[in-house]
Amino acid sequence: MDKTVSFGNLSAGAGQIVREWLQVPEVSFSIPATLICGRTDGPTVLVSGGIHSCEYVGIQAAVALSQQLTPQEIHGALLLLHPVNPVGFQARTASLVPTDGRNLNREFPGSEQGSESQRLAHFFVTEIYPKLDFYLDLHGGEIFENLSPYVYFGAAGSKEVEERAKKAAQCINVPYMVRSLAKTGAYNYAGIMGVPSLLLERGCAGTWTPQEVEEDIQDVRRVLAHLGMLDHAPRQSQVPKLVTEVLYQKPNTPGLWYPQVQAGDFVRYGQPIGVVRDYWGKELERYTAPYNGVVLYLTRTLWADDFIELFTIAKLEK
Repeated sequence: MDKTVSFGNLSAGAGQIVREWLQVPEVSFSIPATLICGRTDGPTVLVSGGIHSCEYVGIQAAVALSQQLTPQEIHGALLLLHPVNPVGFQARTASLVPTDGRNLNREFPGSEQGSESQRLAHFFVTEIYPKLDFYLDLHGGEIFENLSPYVYFGAAGSKEVEERAKKAAQCINVPYMVRSLAKTGAYNYAGIMGVPSLLLERGCAGTWTPQEVEEDIQDVRRVLAHLGMLDHAPRQSQVPKLVTEVLYQKPNTPGLWYPQVQAGDFVRYGQPIGVVRDYWGKELERYTAPYNGVVLYLTRTLWADDFIELFTIAKLEK
């Protein structure tokens, strides 16, 4: 590889690794980043953790990969961001960038004249995405969620970009994969710009384990091998099943939430999912399964409002 690769103030030549704070113009915080430039040609890939500040498995996986991977073993250039939202991570502020109170993953494509989250999104869109061949974003259930591992692949762009993302998703060692037509979100907007992208979900409830982190690491390595960045891929024990329909159910009425299922449960049409009550125990709403499917994630906090989904149920492809 005979070229220098640069992202903002980060720059690395062939065989170099740079560990530095990535500075974003007009944003009050910087992002801990690692840029690894291999000795041989290959793709340019972004792996990010911590767009949502309390999704710890993906954050620690990105941190660990920044310490494990070397220029000698990769082909091309790899940018690791760990975490993207360090101020939220340090403040333990679920989902939000505390300097403006916004959910970064809802601000793409952003604005150069907007709030800090919007400026950060704009920086991704203008300074990072145009240089990428692939993007893998590491997420999980937030501190208020219970989640079963799965992967999204971006499908809001061209069919060719969607197919490349789907093939990479099939390398992820999780039970399910979801075709996403959303047009916002970091990985969604990258797909619209022509960058095949995935969002991997693993871990939840403000916790992480070494096993979950290792599973994320192995999945990242599988994707990098699929892309030709690594020579060897870890063994894969399952191929994710495609789901054909996903219901993201937000509460119609805020209140105290009493779920009757767990993430990963299979449910049948009409099966009770949970009840929302007021502070005196009066039933406000009752939710049942809209079809046979699997619970991908659900809220586990006692209070629920339209900031979060009560539950998400996916219908499996026949």
